Amino acid sequence: MSQDTPKSDIPKPNKSFPTHPHAEAVTENAWSKLNAFTDARIGLGRSGISVPTKHLLAFQLAHAQAIDAVHTQLDSDALAKALVEQDWAKDWTKNCAPLLLHSRATDRATYLQRPDYGRRLDDESANKLDEHRVSTSQDYDLAIVVVDGLSSLAVEQNTLPFLKALSSHINGWNLAPVCFVKQGRVAIGDDVCERLNAKCVLVLIGERPGLSSPDSLGLYLTWGGKVGLTDAYRNCISNVRPAGLVYQEAARKAFYLLNEARTLKLSGVKLKDRSDDDLIVDTSKESKNFLIS
Repeated sequence: MSQDTPKSDIPKPNKSFPTHPHAEAVTENAWSKLNAFTDARIGLGRSGISVPTKHLLAFQLAHAQAIDAVHTQLDSDALAKALVEQDWAKDWTKNCAPLLLHSRATDRATYLQRPDYGRRLDDESANKLDEHRVSTSQDYDLAIVVVDGLSSLAVEQNTLPFLKALSSHINGWNLAPVCFVKQGRVAIGDDVCERLNAKCVLVLIGERPGLSSPDSLGLYLTWGGKVGLTDAYRNCISNVRPAGLVYQEAARKAFYLLNEARTLKLSGVKLKDRSDDDLIVDTSKESKNFLIS
């Protein structure tokens, strides 16, 4: 259009199609109210045939956070140092500082491609535990093993708050040195438990990130952990984080399972989590339970 075109000849916009239709661009979904009760992506509405831009950007951000959680390295040295500085952990670290260990997976790429390498300690770490066992005559009730897993973010953010909540429950338990393992899987706790000759092992591990939970910590309890045990011998408490299972509740459930495991000398499918039941169950040796006999 030339500069000489009279203003009267410029076509006027059609009022049935607003020039700035942003307010009408998104079609709301009737289920959108349910978003107040869940982090699941439901009731997002639509813009034309697509997802609204704000929800698309939120999805891309969550996806990036999940990738970062998997690939970011855990600073186990800093986390172990922070544990030593906690007043509530003095009894845990006064006899032996936390032990820094590594799996047979030499780097993150190997860890992701070879899960079997993440289930066993490398030679240096195995020797470190063997030497510690030879140098002490203690019998440990519990070994706590902190493992990066698939989310170092979950371990960094949730380990110390959870252990603080758990510490008030396990006074009087003889604890092995807390072990921090890089590039580890859940089953590496069995290797640690066996080498320290501990009765039970509790593994704290970063869970596989979801698109709304890149910081979820998992707890795995195994009685009499030894190399070769399957997941049928473990009890799991998952989604430990402020937006999921809060620390105090997770610690309560973990202690219930620990106490039951010590009483019954078993874990896994034979050990039921009745921490929320009103039923009182007799777990004495004289009691005959057809589910576990």
